[in-house]
Amino acid sequence: MDDREVEAGYEAEQGATGILQVFGRQLKRFREWAELERPEFGTMTGYSASTIAAYEQGRRIPPAKFIDQADELLGARGILKEMKEEVARAQYPAFFRGAAKLEKEAVELHVYAVQAVPGLLQTEEYARAVFAMWLPLLDEATIEERVAARLDRQVIFSRMPMPTISFVIEESVLRRPLGGPGVMRGQLEQILLSSQRRNVSIQVMPTERDEHAGLAGPFTLMETKEGRRISYTEVQGDSHVHTERGKVRELEAAYGIIRAQALTPRESQALIEKVLGER
Repeated sequence: MDDREVEAGYEAEQGATGILQVFGRQLKRFREWAELERPEFGTMTGYSASTIAAYEQGRRIPPAKFIDQADELLGARGILKEMKEEVARAQYPAFFRGAAKLEKEAVELHVYAVQAVPGLLQTEEYARAVFAMWLPLLDEATIEERVAARLDRQVIFSRMPMPTISFVIEESVLRRPLGGPGVMRGQLEQILLSSQRRNVSIQVMPTERDEHAGLAGPFTLMETKEGRRISYTEVQGDSHVHTERGKVRELEAAYGIIRAQALTPRESQALIEKVLGER
């Protein structure tokens, strides 16, 4: 797959929500073939009849556990399970679906964060607070789906072989108490725990720096197992995956300077502990 194919695949992901309707129709068809009414099938799987209806109508995103259950109980012979990965990607906002797929397969991942704690480091409570502030406002079901999807991404930390992951986080992000003091305390503790992983490096960019190479905004750098280097940028929900070497090289150079300007990992840990002690 060349770079144009990567970008084309990313754009295709933007319109992937139709998979929910496809899955829903197949689910309903297998349920009817099994001669099960929604309440009966719901009892077998542990879900209400209204939830089953929402899955069949493509209005809600079924979790992977439900898809596995449904496939077995309805004798779908793997047809429902085959759609599990695509259904899971529908949990993400449309602008992030392509990047989520690339992130999952990355052997290197480097994140520069300026507005909020990076999603890969977020606690459940912090993530829920972030999505609750999203504009336009999200309904409760969508918030819970987005939170679950964000937490699911964190399996990357324990994936084998272990990817190399680094973060540079602006100090202001650590001092912004999104969700309230209690939520932020838990979030800071989570960052400290994550920094103990052998394949993870976390640095903080102090607010007091008088030279700063990251003023153009946040970005993510990724390298695939095939050796392709990719960057992802996002502003106000408008995002883009860059594969052209010139653009990626520019951001790689910027990230190198940002890391040099930031505190070392050990200094960063001390600052995070200091901020935590102030709460």
